[in-house]
Amino acid sequence: MTASTIAPTTPPIRFTTHSCLRRRLVLSTLTGAPLHISRIRATSLKPGLTSYEFSLLRLLDSLTNGTFIEISLTGTTLLYKPGLITGNNGLLALLAPFSKNAFSVTLKGGVITSATTDDYSVDTFRTAVLPVYAGFEITRGIEVRTLVRSSGPLGAGEVHFLHGHQVRLPKTLHIQNSGRVKRIRGVSYSTGVSAGNNARMIEVARGVLNRFIADVYVFSDVSKAQIVPADYGKEGAAEKAAGNTKGRAGGKTKKTGVGFGISLVAETSLGTTYVADAFAGPAEAAEDVGKRAAVMLLEEIRVGGAVGRHGLMSVLIMMMMGVEGDVGRVVLGKEAIAEEFIAGARDLKKVFGGEVAVRDGESDSLVVSVVGRGVGNIGRKVA
Repeated sequence: MTASTIAPTTPPIRFTTHSCLRRRLVLSTLTGAPLHISRIRATSLKPGLTSYEFSLLRLLDSLTNGTFIEISLTGTTLLYKPGLITGNNGLLALLAPFSKNAFSVTLKGGVITSATTDDYSVDTFRTAVLPVYAGFEITRGIEVRTLVRSSGPLGAGEVHFLHGHQVRLPKTLHIQNSGRVKRIRGVSYSTGVSAGNNARMIEVARGVLNRFIADVYVFSDVSKAQIVPADYGKEGAAEKAAGNTKGRAGGKTKKTGVGFGISLVAETSLGTTYVADAFAGPAEAAEDVGKRAAVMLLEEIRVGGAVGRHGLMSVLIMMMMGVEGDVGRVVLGKEAIAEEFIAGARDLKKVFGGEVAVRDGESDSLVVSVVGRGVGNIGRKVA
């Protein structure tokens, strides 16, 4: 069990539907609170958990000791009782600081390096998400290496994640100002297509951004498409093929992970980061992708706040896990308080039993206050 404040006999917290499943499983693992989730896609033509949700459960099971998972025959009901985070595995930055041991894991297969409609790229994770934890003084021994680049919709990427900075309790956070944007950095990537796509994305993105700031540099990363077995990505074949991306098993093969995209990160004088990720849709020109990413980044900067929307839920969770009774505060732009924020705050209240308070601040901003619940890392006695 990871939380000293929740007893092993605590009845499970009950949710319905699969909404926000990943966040709720992470919260459960951090606090030690068991979950009971029912009616998972109960009315869908394909009811129950998906293959990637099963993969997430296997991942959580592998990085904890003593986790109990029970799934109904239809896959529509899940009982999850988390164990102690041991650090055997996992590309989960929220769990890593509260592990008993350092994380060192290589993830293979799937679209884990490029952006998708639901998630950001590994470049954004490295350059913008991980720096969010610096505000909680979690900075040492952290590294993300992209070993094999691959794009969507079906990829065969490979990422190595190291996290060696474990803490007892997160530092109480107080961020009142975001500072002014001082530079913009980024990575344009292409796999299995012409490197000219990168140059075109960069040229258009810089053409938009240089009107506002001169210090813009975007790195170009060009990779070959991965060769995988012909059945790669089909039901039951992905796990088998993930360890055989060169198609050495014989038989027919195919290229996968072909595509391109761009990740842009704006950094301020006080360490705040704003992010935009864009990847090419079917038959979309590289110029359109570059322009779309640049406009998205400007929109994130306009929304403002001392924490970008990409790292908002991570900050709220870490603040609530902090020293019991300490009040952390962070200033956000008003448009950051959207549906995802409200749903996340409700989950925090249900799992932690704590409130997220919001009040008006200065210059059309909002001040978010969170009282620490003291949910620490019992695997480490010294911070």
